[in-house]
Amino acid sequence: MTGAPRGPIDATRVPRFAGPATFARLPRADEVEHVDVAVVGVPFDSGVSYRPGARFGPAHVRASSKLLRPYNPALDVSPFAEQQVADAGDIAVNPFDISAAIADLEQAARAFSARGTRLLTIGGDHTIALPLLRAVAAEHGPIAVVHFDAHLDTWDTYFGEPYTHGTPFRRASEEGLLDPARCLHVGIRGPLYGPDDLREDGVLGFQVVHSDDYQDATVASVVERMRRRLGTGPVYVSVDIDVLDPAHAPGTGTPEAGGLTSRELLNTLRGLVGLNVVGADIVEVAPAYDHAELTGIAAAHVGYELLSVLARNRRDGLSG
Repeated sequence: MTGAPRGPIDATRVPRFAGPATFARLPRADEVEHVDVAVVGVPFDSGVSYRPGARFGPAHVRASSKLLRPYNPALDVSPFAEQQVADAGDIAVNPFDISAAIADLEQAARAFSARGTRLLTIGGDHTIALPLLRAVAAEHGPIAVVHFDAHLDTWDTYFGEPYTHGTPFRRASEEGLLDPARCLHVGIRGPLYGPDDLREDGVLGFQVVHSDDYQDATVASVVERMRRRLGTGPVYVSVDIDVLDPAHAPGTGTPEAGGLTSRELLNTLRGLVGLNVVGADIVEVAPAYDHAELTGIAAAHVGYELLSVLARNRRDGLSG
C-alpha cells in the first residue's frame, strides 16, 4: 500500500447525516488501492428459527455507525489510520437455498483472503459463520473461536436441517475447522432443551462463560479467562448481538433476558488486544424489532472495537 490509509469523511466538513452510506462513512473498497480490512455485509436470514429480518442488518448497522469517530481513547489507537479499512459492500448469496448461500459466501471470503484482506462481516443470521470459518481455516488451519452469544449454536439439526443459525459451530467442529483446546462461548444464558446440550457442547471443544459469570466476577477476570483459553494461535471472533440484554439490543431474532450490558461486551472485546485475531463477524441484528437504533448502535460500536483491536495489533507488530 502506498501512502497513508484513507479514512472516513471529515465530520467537520460533511454533517454526519450526509455523506456516504458506508460503515463509519469509510471509503468504498473500489476507491482505494489496497484493503487491509474489509467491512462486508451478508444480507441473509434464511437460517433463522424465530423472528426473521436480519437480512436488513448490514444496512441498519451502517446507518447506525455514522457517529463513530477516528480515535479510540480506550485502546489509544486510530483504527482507520493504522490500516486501510474500506466498505466492500454486500456479498449477495442465494436467499432460497441455504447450501448454495453457504457455498457462495465461502467462495467470496476465500477471494478476500487471497488478496491479503481480513474481513469484518456484518450479518445476516449466524448461519454465515460456518462458511466464514471454512475460509479462515483454509488459510490458517484449525482456529480458536470466541463466540459471544446467548445461545450455544452447537445444536445438531432443526426440523431435520443441518445448516441453520443454531448449528454453525457444531458443523465447524465436525469439519475440523476448530482447535478444540481453544474455543470459548461468552454470554450464554437462558433455557436449554436439556443438560445434554452443555455436555455435547463440551465434547465439541467449547468452554462456557455464562452471562451470570459477569455478575459473580469482574470483567477483568472474564478477560483473563478468555485470553488464557484462546492462547497464542489464530482467533476468530463471532458476535451474535443477542449476547446483549434486550434492554441494550431489542432488535434481534431470538432475545433472551439477563444478558450482558453494552459496556461489559465492549470492555471484553478490548481484552483481545495482543491476540492473533484473523477475522470477525457481527450477526443477528434485525432492525424491524429495534428501537431508536439501540441495537444498530451497539453493533456499530462492536465493529469499531474489533477494528481497533486489529489496528492495535498491527501497530504493535502482532498481526499474523
